[in-house]
Amino acid sequence: MSEELHLTIRYSDAGDGWVSAQVAEIPGAISEGKTREEARANVLDALDVLLTPDEKLAGESGDEDSESLTLTVAP
Repeated sequence: MSEELHLTIRYSDAGDGWVSAQVAEIPGAISEGKTREEARANVLDALDVLLTPDEKLAGESGDEDSESLTLTVAP
């Protein structure tokens, strides 16, 4: 079974030559870059941090009854 999660990255002028990128469906997934490509890469990094469970960041093992999901981002 294949499932897809579709997210939207919104870009805007952040001033002083910077580009802002925000994942519309995920509050807090926002970043900036000097180019659109850099802003995209940075907001994907922010999304990864937001979606990483705290216990993984802390190096702790998760619940025994858990499932890992992988979100693949297309270019």
